[in-house]
Amino acid sequence: MNSRKSKRALICGVSGQDGAYLAELLLAKGYTVVGTSRDAQVSPFENLRKLHILDKVQRESLVLTDFRSVLTTLAKAEPDEVYNLAGQTSVALSFQQPVEALESIAVGTTNLLEAIRFIGRPIRFYSACSSECYGDIAAQGADESMPFRPKSPYAVAKATAFWQVVNYRAAFNVHACSGILFNHESPLRPERFVTRKVVASACRIARGSREKLRLGNISVRRDWGWAPEYVDAMWRILQRDRANDYVIATGESHTLEEFIDCVFNAVGLTWREYVEIDQELVRPFDTFGGYGKAAKAADELGWVARVRFADIVNRLVEAEQANNPDGRAA
Repeated sequence: MNSRKSKRALICGVSGQDGAYLAELLLAKGYTVVGTSRDAQVSPFENLRKLHILDKVQRESLVLTDFRSVLTTLAKAEPDEVYNLAGQTSVALSFQQPVEALESIAVGTTNLLEAIRFIGRPIRFYSACSSECYGDIAAQGADESMPFRPKSPYAVAKATAFWQVVNYRAAFNVHACSGILFNHESPLRPERFVTRKVVASACRIARGSREKLRLGNISVRRDWGWAPEYVDAMWRILQRDRANDYVIATGESHTLEEFIDCVFNAVGLTWREYVEIDQELVRPFDTFGGYGKAAKAADELGWVARVRFADIVNRLVEAEQANNPDGRAA
């Protein structure tokens, strides 16, 4: 093994929102960062470009469903920490591609855990779990003790990955942790996510577009946080000597209708004049949401969400206006 002074981190899924912000954070902390995508030779890594860190991240190709690919990449990267943020990220898409959801998330996570066990080095492993695993959350909110009742192929896959982490930790003494993250947003979200869809559409309409914003169920509630803060929680989770799982959330929930209202208010419009409800966009088996209770993260990690709902909306709108001044889709 090569001698080295800085820690090395492998980020699976570095091209996504969380992967890019995590790479930025770890680089600032002096890490050597290796990031993967399915085909690093052709991937544009647009989010790394936007954060001006593309040339600072070593890029490797990795197919998480191929154990040989996983093992080879781990052996080459020699990481101290592995962050698994890869796999299908869309709840809506998982209803159309349930097999892909299960394989990319659950099988991919299992392959990483097994490769770490096979290599035998003291690698610390972080797995991105999701509040979607809870299903419909009771009024009191969700903490680490609440049972999972997943209501989408995506959530089933994430719950499977979560329990694999628990089992590898207990059975094989792998330093493996899960962050059960509630929704977290940023300007790096693609427009297929409803928050960015709303913001982008509202900004275009404010600049003269005559489009209508078509949405499904706007009564769902979500606990929305700020993505750069949430990747800090991921890093903190792996710095604990005792591996454990943590809920990461703001502790507040808002309806999608509230989000829409705030966005359109921010651009000087009344949303009801521009939004149409399309029943085809309603998920076949949706969660009505709630909020997370991150007391354990506050007590053990010193992590508390600082950026709140109104600030998140304002930051998203300001970024959209700055990045797309002519109102075109990114």
